[in-house]
Amino acid sequence: MALVVTGGAVRLTGSGLGCSTWPQCEPGSFTPALHEATSIHPFIEFGNRTLTGVLGIIVIAVALAVCTDRSRARGYRAFGVVPLVGVVLQAVVGGMSVLLDLNPAVVGVHLLISMSLVAASAVLLYRHGEGDGPVRWLVPAREVWLARALAGVAAVVLALGVVVTGSGPHGGDDEVAFRFAVDPVLVARAHSLAVWVFVALLVTLLVALVRGGAPLRARRAAYLLLAITLAQGAIGYAQYFTGLPEVLVGLHMLGAALLTASTAQTVMTLRRR
Repeated sequence: MALVVTGGAVRLTGSGLGCSTWPQCEPGSFTPALHEATSIHPFIEFGNRTLTGVLGIIVIAVALAVCTDRSRARGYRAFGVVPLVGVVLQAVVGGMSVLLDLNPAVVGVHLLISMSLVAASAVLLYRHGEGDGPVRWLVPAREVWLARALAGVAAVVLALGVVVTGSGPHGGDDEVAFRFAVDPVLVARAHSLAVWVFVALLVTLLVALVRGGAPLRARRAAYLLLAITLAQGAIGYAQYFTGLPEVLVGLHMLGAALLTASTAQTVMTLRRR
């Protein structure tokens, strides 16, 4: 999630091309060059890249710990590699976004990979506390399908959010003019509609969990997701009606990461191994 925040800071401060190339920051140097004309932008971008390196070390350690745990099932051990693969892919796509002058499609994929990493990490953390027996759902099939639909709509919400951002004013660099050739208002409304579908599914699921006497852990996870969703929606509307100020946009990105993790957690709490 910290990487989502720092990546957002890069974009919102216009530091997307603070480092002019990749994997180096400047030709012949992996760090920003110091001279009189140096601005803060290279250091913001370099800080984001440094955090990616720190995250890379962490996911390598996690992968080694999970994959070498012979007491666990093969599927769990194999899943331990997913965050590592995601970080490598995320770094490469991030580099491509610099080399392609912050093409909004590439930048959007970069963010979606980050969100996928958040979801995968939440699932891996939950799986760490599970056993390795067959999956046993703790709720009726209706609630299971509602949860799966909720996760699917969450993915649509994130994808439309990327398009909204790619058509808006925060391109990552003041000199980069290329944006998605779509009506920002129309896309924002589509994004909002998807969010309301998500809210409707979540409320339906929560009511079913409460009435059906679902485990307390599952109900708490759903309540937390509802709270995050409402806060995220409030921030979304606030930023839309106030001209997309950088602080609110940054909070909205953090909220998207929290919503992603909470959605994954909610789905996982409906089962047991």
